[in-house]
Amino acid sequence: MIVLVGCASAPKSPPVARAPAAAACEPAAAPTPPPPPAAAPAPLPITPANNLRLAAWGDLPGWPDESLTDAFVAFLHGCLILKGKPEWQTVCADAATLPAPDQAALKQFFERAFALYAVVNPDGSAQGLITGYYEPVLHGSRRQSAKYRQPVYGVPDDLLVVDLSEVYPDLKNLRLRGRIDGRRVVPYYTRAEIDAGKAPVAGREILWVEDSLELFFLQVQGSGKVVLDTGEVVRVSYADQNGHPYRSVGRVLVERGELTLDQASMQGIKAWAARNPDKVTDLLDNNASYIFFREQPADGPGPNGALGIPLTPGRSLAVDPRAVPLGAPVFLSATWPNSQQPLNRLMVAQDTGGAIKGAVRGDFYWGSGEEAGAKAGRMRQNGRMWALLPTGFPLAATASTAANGVPAGQGRASLAASCVP
Repeated sequence: MIVLVGCASAPKSPPVARAPAAAACEPAAAPTPPPPPAAAPAPLPITPANNLRLAAWGDLPGWPDESLTDAFVAFLHGCLILKGKPEWQTVCADAATLPAPDQAALKQFFERAFALYAVVNPDGSAQGLITGYYEPVLHGSRRQSAKYRQPVYGVPDDLLVVDLSEVYPDLKNLRLRGRIDGRRVVPYYTRAEIDAGKAPVAGREILWVEDSLELFFLQVQGSGKVVLDTGEVVRVSYADQNGHPYRSVGRVLVERGELTLDQASMQGIKAWAARNPDKVTDLLDNNASYIFFREQPADGPGPNGALGIPLTPGRSLAVDPRAVPLGAPVFLSATWPNSQQPLNRLMVAQDTGGAIKGAVRGDFYWGSGEEAGAKAGRMRQNGRMWALLPTGFPLAATASTAANGVPAGQGRASLAASCVP
């Protein structure tokens, strides 16, 4: 309206002074556009310093009633590795001198020797995914036959592991795997290529087992027992992998519309495979990652985790060691598989996994055999985690120095990651 008035004809009487027409009728200046929104800051890298927040013992649901003996024993086992590290020496020495501790003494020990930290995600949230894994039991033989046709391979001679950390310290958690092709290093063979006989793995067979899908789940878990046709029982454990990224076959089936999300458990995938035996090879080929094994005696207490000690059923937890140092006690608050019943428990971070990525991300080790597998296959719960670190622990330490130098993701995948998107 101001512009229209300024441009109207001047009244005849009395004359009034007015601004020059050109000035009065000049278009109004366009409003200054608001500045573009500032780009969201890049999330900080996952480290103990960035993803742990001091907390109070009263924050732990069920802490007053938690039975601590099994977790304490699992922690003591971890001290076989941790006691050589300066940040763990004192607390491991104190734990070793506790005389037949009861629950009250154990609670006093943990609250005195450790500082409690809530684990949080890069966006500040405190909830994360808790899955489960286990040690499968397969049937097999040391000789190939019509019944036992699927090979369990050891590490191939031509698998090359490239460590660039001495040249590029920022890559100290990265290991590249490949093979030599002339003068070039190229990616190692994929799962499909290995199964098709393109990789030089003949002669590297450790054992032979019955079923390709069961072998796949053995690779996902990273270790397992094999009952041989002679009655002998052996254990095979993760030795290396071909370096290709892991892809969930459960996700593939959901994306294809062959399973719904709630059907994409280990049990659901096995049922789908029984209905579609001619499609199993194609499904598994979608996951190019391939695990190689080593044989170990089966009389030990359990498979070794990334910390280098046998895992404890119901007390060992796989974590992302960028956020939670290996060996640390971890209080987990989640629910039981397929249930709303609270599962509040002190555990110990003793393993990693190719699919265990993220600060609030845990994989619950259920133990060995069918019952453990049933629980692990159904576990996909929301949960919270608190890390217990020795008082004065250097949070600025990287995962490789805060724990034991095991690069994140160099072990197994997690069962739930293979079965569920």
